[in-house]
Amino acid sequence: MFRWLFLFIIIAIVEIYSFQAIRTISKSRVVLSVYLIVSISVIIFIFYQFSKFDRSVGQTQMSLFTLGLLLLVLVPKIIMTLFMFLEDIFRIFSGTITHFMGDNDSGNFLPNRRKFISQMALAIAAIPFTSLLYGMTKGKYNYKVIKQTLFFSDLPDDFDGFTITQISDVHSGSFDNPEKIQYAVDLINQHKTDLMLFTGDIVNTHATEMHPWIETFNKIDNHQYGKFAVLGNHDYGEYVTWSSQAAKDENFEAIKKVYGDIGFDLLLNQNKKIKKGSSEIAIVGVENWGKNFKQAGDLNKASEGLSNEDFKILMSHDPSHWEYEVKNHDKNFQLTLSGHTHGLQFGIEIPGIIRWSPVQYVYKQWAGLYENLGRYIYVNRGFGFHAYPGRVGIWPEITVFELKKAEKVA
Repeated sequence: MFRWLFLFIIIAIVEIYSFQAIRTISKSRVVLSVYLIVSISVIIFIFYQFSKFDRSVGQTQMSLFTLGLLLLVLVPKIIMTLFMFLEDIFRIFSGTITHFMGDNDSGNFLPNRRKFISQMALAIAAIPFTSLLYGMTKGKYNYKVIKQTLFFSDLPDDFDGFTITQISDVHSGSFDNPEKIQYAVDLINQHKTDLMLFTGDIVNTHATEMHPWIETFNKIDNHQYGKFAVLGNHDYGEYVTWSSQAAKDENFEAIKKVYGDIGFDLLLNQNKKIKKGSSEIAIVGVENWGKNFKQAGDLNKASEGLSNEDFKILMSHDPSHWEYEVKNHDKNFQLTLSGHTHGLQFGIEIPGIIRWSPVQYVYKQWAGLYENLGRYIYVNRGFGFHAYPGRVGIWPEITVFELKKAEKVA
């Protein structure tokens, strides 16, 4: 109850200040009335939808839309509120000085609001509004193929030039556009790599979320050296309330089956060796292991039978696993592929200039390539989307790697 009251108070403050900005710019009763009607209607809709949220169902298309709508209206209004609040501080300060100096001809303690401040607030608030709107309509399917060449001194000679495609965090329960998903599958197939790896989160919660998309994902071409996958934190069905443990277990088994239904060999704390010419490399797959998330991964079990000298590609959904267990592990995992963070689906990336997202304050490795003493992790930005039904600046990713034998990353 307290949480709802706190949220209501925050929204009320934001709405009052936002209305002040609109009223400063326009005195038209029609404009102000329309603004109030739309704002109140949106608030009622959002509170109503949140009150209907069913923990036994989890995320739905409607809950995704509602969260997107909340961000779409709240973030710009928070920016407007900050401008108006700062102006109020200035007005109080100015009014106090004027009052004690006895130089107040208007008779009002507070000076009038300045129109240009409200105009500036609206102009700046329009930036996140249009960005979030674009993210919900276009950005979530703005697939990017990122090519990455990785160099290893201990790569077996026969694997020099070996190519890998990685996808991660499909979150099929969030999809709403079959044509865009088919387009992404076509992008995967265009690159005709040797190996395909999928680093977890095939659904939001329920195995049935993937059923409408099985035919589409079955169109991913077979790869000469196989298609392998691991589980992500969402694949365990831990974010809803189940009617019984048996129902949860049944869903988990169904999710594992779905990976097979789309042609992926699911590695559950195990490894598989692939052979090319006279050489071998090991594909190691752990179940989810994350700081503050489910820790079902068993790195020692997954790497049984492997030596330090074996060249290993580890699939581990959560990059915090690399930070806390993998990067200094005795078995020497040369390359780890992860996902999980989605880059928060929000940030700024200009290659060679800036790469920023709020998620970097939570995860040391949150997007792209990182290195520690010759061991590497690549964090995929994710194929799908979850919670906020869009992407702003951090686009959905298909990664294509080429492995090369050399002393260091160029």
